[in-house]
Amino acid sequence: MDLNQLRCFVTVADELHFGRAAQKLGLMPASLSRHIRLLEESLGTRLMARTTRHVALTADGQALLEEARDVLMRTDAMRDRFRQLRHERSPGLRIGAIDSAAAGLLPLLLYDFRERYPNVPIQLMEDKTIKLVPRLLSGRLDLAFIRAPDVVDPKLKTEFLFYETAVVAMSTSHRLASCNRIRIKDLADEPLIVPERRSRPHSHDLTMRLFIEAGLQARVAQLADEKQTIVNLVAANIGLAIVPQWTSRLAVEGVCYIELDMPETGAFNKLPLSVAWTKGVRDPTRDNLLTVLKQNIPMYARVA
Repeated sequence: MDLNQLRCFVTVADELHFGRAAQKLGLMPASLSRHIRLLEESLGTRLMARTTRHVALTADGQALLEEARDVLMRTDAMRDRFRQLRHERSPGLRIGAIDSAAAGLLPLLLYDFRERYPNVPIQLMEDKTIKLVPRLLSGRLDLAFIRAPDVVDPKLKTEFLFYETAVVAMSTSHRLASCNRIRIKDLADEPLIVPERRSRPHSHDLTMRLFIEAGLQARVAQLADEKQTIVNLVAANIGLAIVPQWTSRLAVEGVCYIELDMPETGAFNKLPLSVAWTKGVRDPTRDNLLTVLKQNIPMYARVA
């Protein structure tokens, strides 16, 4: 028995639905079921009675529920106390960021922040959202710039910042390379380079949705996660890619970036950028950075 199994059990007990509980925890339903099964095996008893439509706690499940809640509450409180002590000992900031924020937003934000607070040590970590969120939750980061997942852990506070502009990266020898703007319909049957959905769901889904709404099927020629790799594949004429505008700062010979004529169909066809941090942790240095960020958001958004 471990804490993760107990957390899974309590979440299923609260929802009485494996699908909703799995979504809330950010797990696949099969993985959640495995955690519950391992917990039952370690305790030697059945905790839940399940049918295809219904979940109910057994008598042993009811008995375990309150004790499990108490264990998780005390564990979370202990973690928060030690996290707060660590923050009080360290005056610096540990910032995580997805690649677009690291290349586009952070240079502007940190310049403005250092104008006011020149002596604050700052550590930067660039990674994908799925890697940054666990580091926030464990206290290894003070805040992170991410694409917020559909279901956000209740221990995190997230604030939407702005939508990043999407452009089309293509070889300078491509037939459309001389265009000022292009539409998705212009890209019919073009080979595409897209990120794998598990690691970059927003970027993957943006490309897929744009083609679906244009009445087209996206022709995926290659999966690649890192922007530098994607742009190099574009340079090699493997295909085109829909990428954040900041990617145009990557100096790769033989690649150009064309403005994409985006349909006005709402937020689903955009690349949202958010900032996230842990609730219940006092951190004046982090709050000072957030203040600078919020004061300058209109300016930062204009260059996104």
